Amino acid sequence: MHDSRQKAEAIQKVIETLDILRVKCPWDRKQTNESLRPNTVEEVYELCDALIKDDTDNIRKELGDVLLHVLFYAKIGEEKQQFDICDVAEALNSKLIYRHPHVFGDASAETADAVTQNWEQLKLKEKGGNRTVLAGVPSALPAMIKADRIQEKASNVGFDWENPRDAWQKVAEEAHEFASEIDNMDKDAMEAEMGDLLFSVINVARLYGINPENALEKTNLKFIRRFNYIESKAAERG
Repeated sequence: MHDSRQKAEAIQKVIETLDILRVKCPWDRKQTNESLRPNTVEEVYELCDALIKDDTDNIRKELGDVLLHVLFYAKIGEEKQQFDICDVAEALNSKLIYRHPHVFGDASAETADAVTQNWEQLKLKEKGGNRTVLAGVPSALPAMIKADRIQEKASNVGFDWENPRDAWQKVAEEAHEFASEIDNMDKDAMEAEMGDLLFSVINVARLYGINPENALEKTNLKFIRRFNYIESKAAERG
């Protein structure tokens, strides 16, 4: 593995390469925050795909692509005389130190849950920070990830089930309510109850330490693998 100096030098080389491309490459030269954003979303999803597959080679590759986008946005900010990569890094470092008083200060946090709770409380106190507990949940998140983050943030301030089994009973309750609306064939009500049911299932996953996005994606991959096998066997048999 590399030491801190080598890591800094490696990133510096990328910054210098990007500076050249920004001047000499027609494609790189024309990019803006708006034009890069869709590509950024795609790169992050590709990284997530590599992570869930535990594909080391692709994790390294996709991390590089995401890093390029971070540096590119910082470069655009520098050109607009708004900020540069140093401002980004310094602000991040200051935030990490401020939000870890149990490491850099006198606070105490013996568990990961305690650290998370302290983190949320500090964010509410920050000048210009989140004014409400749920304000920090990005509106553009996919619905499943958003539900998980909403529940997590509410839990961090004490709004949660005392017993995970009670949350599982809530799933059964919501499933019954959805079944009732099926009998009524009320599409709007069915949609509302399905939303409640999915929200409850995601809550159970969280309470038992399961990431629902990862769990569903693994099932997706399992279904694809099994369906492809069935399809290939069917083709063999004509």
